[in-house]
Amino acid sequence: MNQNLLAGQFEQARPRLRALAYRMLGSLSEADDAVQEAWLRLSRTSGSEQAEQIDNLDGWLTTVLGRICLDFLRSRSSRREQPWEAGEEPEGYSGVHVPDPILEFEEKSNPEHQALLADSVGLALLVVLETLPPAERLAFVLHDVFALPFEEIADIVDKTPAAARQLASRARRKVQSTANTPDPDLSRQQQVVKAFQAASRSGDLEALVSVLDPDIVLRVDYGPRNKQSKRVRGAAQVAAQALTFSKFAPFARPALVNGAAGMATVVEGKLFSVTGFTVADGKVQAIDILADPLRLSQLELPQRE
Repeated sequence: MNQNLLAGQFEQARPRLRALAYRMLGSLSEADDAVQEAWLRLSRTSGSEQAEQIDNLDGWLTTVLGRICLDFLRSRSSRREQPWEAGEEPEGYSGVHVPDPILEFEEKSNPEHQALLADSVGLALLVVLETLPPAERLAFVLHDVFALPFEEIADIVDKTPAAARQLASRARRKVQSTANTPDPDLSRQQQVVKAFQAASRSGDLEALVSVLDPDIVLRVDYGPRNKQSKRVRGAAQVAAQALTFSKFAPFARPALVNGAAGMATVVEGKLFSVTGFTVADGKVQAIDILADPLRLSQLELPQRE
């Protein structure tokens, strides 16, 4: 198989591969790196006997990308665990990590974002996936989202098909018990978020509490070593935190964050924060805020028409 033919087939597969890598990694930059590494491995087979033996290129690429992402996840887990082997977390570490958001200002996403957001992948779900061991996360995403058979997943995680099924099952139980299912009606989500914004701007604590689920969780990620990163639970506590952010309310724009109602705070043409809301049963059940300047600088700021 010649290089040009391989390149053309790979470009056709790229949107699906990037969507798969984003779900497995929760990072746009790492997803791009993983897809690029998959291409490099494919290109090295050009003209070789191995290339002639690839009878299902999509399956081959999925397997290779899965192994690459698994290596990424294991390396990430090792880095995160290492600092507190002695029994203490490093000073300033909060344990809060909000995955990279997909940000839009219009309800109609561009084609690239549509591919990333197919099958719904809200920030709250990605946060839960961050808590899973690498092999569990991989098995869940590949089987429950991309319908890959356990026989193929087993080859990626170096387990038997039965063991791969157990990995996905454990992950599924954790996701179902932890992740909130958002209201499918986007207009309803937006109404609730609009009420939240109005109450925040006016400083109305009672009105704020009224739109929050009693067990709401707020996650704010300023970066891995920033002491401002925090996790807050409970309607009263989250409402109080929201009022402290009210000074930025004039700079907040309604936005779509991973296809759901959200906000983007833009100060002097630069992203200051991206906020994703999980709305269900008319209440805000989770708020995820990315305020890490480094990661925000790597996100593309959508342009209004």
